[in-house]
Amino acid sequence: MTDLLKLDDQVCFPLYAASREITQLYNQFLVELDLTYPQYLVLLVLWEQQNQSVNQLGDKLLLDSGTLTPLLKRMESKDLVHRQRSAVDERVVEISLTYKGNQLKDKAEPIPTLVSKHLGLTVEEFETLKAITKKILHYRK
Repeated sequence: MTDLLKLDDQVCFPLYAASREITQLYNQFLVELDLTYPQYLVLLVLWEQQNQSVNQLGDKLLLDSGTLTPLLKRMESKDLVHRQRSAVDERVVEISLTYKGNQLKDKAEPIPTLVSKHLGLTVEEFETLKAITKKILHYRK
Protein backbone atom coordinates (compact mmCIF):
# COMPACT_ATOMS: atom_id res chain seq x y z
CA MET A 1 0.00 0.00 0.00
CA THR A 2 1.26 3.45 -0.93
CA ASP A 3 1.75 6.06 1.78
CA LEU A 4 -0.71 8.78 0.72
CA LEU A 5 1.04 11.35 2.89
CA LYS A 6 4.40 11.28 1.11
CA LEU A 7 5.37 14.71 -0.19
CA ASP A 8 6.32 13.29 -3.59
CA ASP A 9 2.80 11.86 -3.95
CA GLN A 10 1.04 15.18 -3.37
CA VAL A 11 -0.29 17.46 -6.09
CA CYS A 12 -0.51 20.44 -3.74
CA PHE A 13 3.22 20.85 -3.16
CA PRO A 14 4.45 21.06 -6.76
CA LEU A 15 1.60 23.48 -7.54
CA TYR A 16 2.50 25.61 -4.52
CA ALA A 17 6.23 25.57 -5.28
CA ALA A 18 5.70 26.26 -8.99
CA SER A 19 3.41 29.17 -8.16
CA ARG A 20 6.07 30.67 -5.90
CA GLU A 21 8.78 30.17 -8.53
CA ILE A 22 6.69 31.79 -11.27
CA THR A 23 5.75 34.72 -9.03
CA GLN A 24 9.43 35.24 -8.15
CA LEU A 25 10.28 35.15 -11.85
CA TYR A 26 7.64 37.81 -12.61
CA ASN A 27 8.96 39.91 -9.72
CA GLN A 28 12.41 40.01 -11.35
CA PHE A 29 10.88 41.89 -14.27
CA LEU A 30 8.29 43.88 -12.31
CA VAL A 31 10.86 45.47 -10.01
CA GLU A 32 12.01 47.58 -12.98
CA LEU A 33 8.46 48.95 -13.25
CA ASP A 34 8.16 49.47 -9.47
CA LEU A 35 5.27 47.01 -9.36
CA THR A 36 4.41 44.11 -7.13
CA TYR A 37 2.92 40.98 -8.64
CA PRO A 38 -0.60 41.73 -7.28
CA GLN A 39 -0.38 45.28 -8.68
CA TYR A 40 0.59 43.82 -12.05
CA LEU A 41 -2.48 41.57 -11.95
CA VAL A 42 -4.76 44.55 -11.28
CA LEU A 43 -3.19 46.41 -14.18
CA LEU A 44 -3.68 43.41 -16.48
CA VAL A 45 -7.41 43.46 -15.75
CA LEU A 46 -7.68 47.23 -16.22
CA TRP A 47 -5.63 47.23 -19.43
CA GLU A 48 -8.07 44.69 -20.79
CA GLN A 49 -11.16 46.59 -19.67
CA GLN A 50 -10.89 50.08 -18.23
CA ASN A 51 -13.22 51.07 -15.36
CA GLN A 52 -13.97 48.17 -13.07
CA SER A 53 -15.65 48.11 -9.71
CA VAL A 54 -13.71 46.71 -6.76
CA ASN A 55 -16.08 43.72 -6.79
CA GLN A 56 -15.47 43.09 -10.49
CA LEU A 57 -11.71 43.19 -9.94
CA GLY A 58 -12.06 40.86 -6.96
CA ASP A 59 -14.10 38.37 -8.99
CA LYS A 60 -11.55 38.33 -11.80
CA LEU A 61 -8.52 38.12 -9.51
CA LEU A 62 -10.11 35.78 -6.95
CA LEU A 63 -9.43 38.32 -4.18
CA ASP A 64 -11.79 39.64 -1.53
CA SER A 65 -12.30 43.38 -1.01
CA GLY A 66 -10.38 43.24 2.28
CA THR A 67 -7.27 42.21 0.35
CA LEU A 68 -7.95 44.33 -2.72
CA THR A 69 -8.78 47.66 -1.03
CA PRO A 70 -5.34 48.22 0.59
CA LEU A 71 -3.68 47.12 -2.66
CA LEU A 72 -5.72 49.66 -4.64
CA LYS A 73 -4.98 52.40 -2.10
CA ARG A 74 -1.24 51.78 -2.57
CA MET A 75 -1.68 51.84 -6.33
CA GLU A 76 -3.59 55.10 -6.07
CA SER A 77 -0.79 56.62 -3.97
CA LYS A 78 1.61 55.62 -6.79
CA ASP A 79 -0.71 57.40 -9.27
CA LEU A 80 -1.47 54.18 -11.17
CA VAL A 81 -5.22 54.03 -10.57
CA HIS A 82 -8.00 56.35 -9.53
CA ARG A 83 -10.68 55.23 -7.07
CA GLN A 84 -14.07 56.91 -7.16
CA ARG A 85 -17.51 56.22 -5.73
CA SER A 86 -20.11 55.38 -8.36
CA ALA A 87 -22.53 58.17 -9.19
CA VAL A 88 -25.27 55.54 -9.50
CA ASP A 89 -24.56 53.65 -6.25
CA GLU A 90 -22.24 55.22 -3.70
CA ARG A 91 -21.55 51.82 -2.14
CA VAL A 92 -19.68 50.86 -5.31
CA VAL A 93 -16.09 51.99 -5.75
CA GLU A 94 -14.98 52.24 -9.36
CA ILE A 95 -11.35 51.83 -10.37
CA SER A 96 -9.83 53.38 -13.47
CA LEU A 97 -6.32 53.75 -14.79
CA THR A 98 -4.46 57.02 -14.61
CA TYR A 99 -2.27 58.25 -17.43
CA LYS A 100 0.75 56.74 -15.63
CA GLY A 101 -1.06 53.40 -15.24
CA ASN A 102 -1.89 53.35 -18.94
CA GLN A 103 1.71 54.20 -19.87
CA LEU A 104 3.05 51.16 -18.02
CA LYS A 105 1.34 48.84 -20.49
CA ASP A 106 4.01 49.38 -23.14
CA LYS A 107 6.79 48.74 -20.62
CA ALA A 108 5.07 45.60 -19.32
CA GLU A 109 4.32 44.11 -22.73
CA PRO A 110 7.53 42.02 -23.00
CA ILE A 111 7.10 40.42 -19.55
CA PRO A 112 4.93 37.40 -20.51
CA THR A 113 7.35 36.47 -23.30
CA LEU A 114 10.36 36.84 -20.97
CA VAL A 115 8.69 34.67 -18.33
CA SER A 116 7.79 32.04 -20.90
CA LYS A 117 11.38 31.89 -22.18
CA HIS A 118 12.76 31.56 -18.64
CA LEU A 119 10.39 28.69 -17.84
CA GLY A 120 11.69 26.70 -20.79
CA LEU A 121 8.25 25.42 -21.78
CA THR A 122 7.17 24.84 -25.35
CA VAL A 123 4.10 26.72 -26.55
CA GLU A 124 2.11 23.49 -26.29
CA GLU A 125 3.31 22.82 -22.73
CA PHE A 126 2.53 26.39 -21.72
CA GLU A 127 -1.01 26.13 -23.15
CA THR A 128 -1.54 22.76 -21.43
CA LEU A 129 -0.35 24.16 -18.10
CA LYS A 130 -2.70 27.13 -18.45
CA ALA A 131 -5.64 24.90 -19.34
CA ILE A 132 -5.08 22.56 -16.40
CA THR A 133 -4.63 25.36 -13.86
CA LYS A 134 -7.75 27.14 -15.16
CA LYS A 135 -9.68 23.89 -14.79
CA ILE A 136 -8.47 23.57 -11.19
CA LEU A 137 -9.44 27.18 -10.40
CA HIS A 138 -12.95 26.72 -11.77
CA TYR A 139 -13.76 23.29 -10.38
CA ARG A 140 -16.52 24.68 -8.14
CA LYS A 141 -18.43 26.46 -10.89
